[in-house]
Amino acid sequence: MTRLSIIFAGAAVAAAIAGSAVAHHGWAWAEGEQTTLEGTIQSISFAPPHPSLRVDSEGEVWQIDLGNPRQTERSGFQEGSAKAGDRITVLGNRSKDENEKLMKAVRITVTGKNFDMYPERIQTN
Repeated sequence: MTRLSIIFAGAAVAAAIAGSAVAHHGWAWAEGEQTTLEGTIQSISFAPPHPSLRVDSEGEVWQIDLGNPRQTERSGFQEGSAKAGDRITVLGNRSKDENEKLMKAVRITVTGKNFDMYPERIQTN
């Protein structure tokens, strides 16, 4: 393999990694209509790039992306706000890919308390 080929191969790998890393940032990947998901929290992560939850809803495990760390903190949701086993209601935008169990939360409700990740995006009917 020539040096130029190695450089191009490295650039292609870097682009693929970067593309997947930003794929779920923003809203273009999500449906415009909001839906509600009810279930039980399986796990909570505050690790970068953004906090997330794994929620079991009727035997299906969903990945719930919360706001960026500062938005999530501003909503009042922080370590200790919920735990695995808690019931949760998620209002958000699910992935356009129907096979992907992924949702971006605009609001989560745990034990009767609302945590608004994106208050300006909450659609009321």
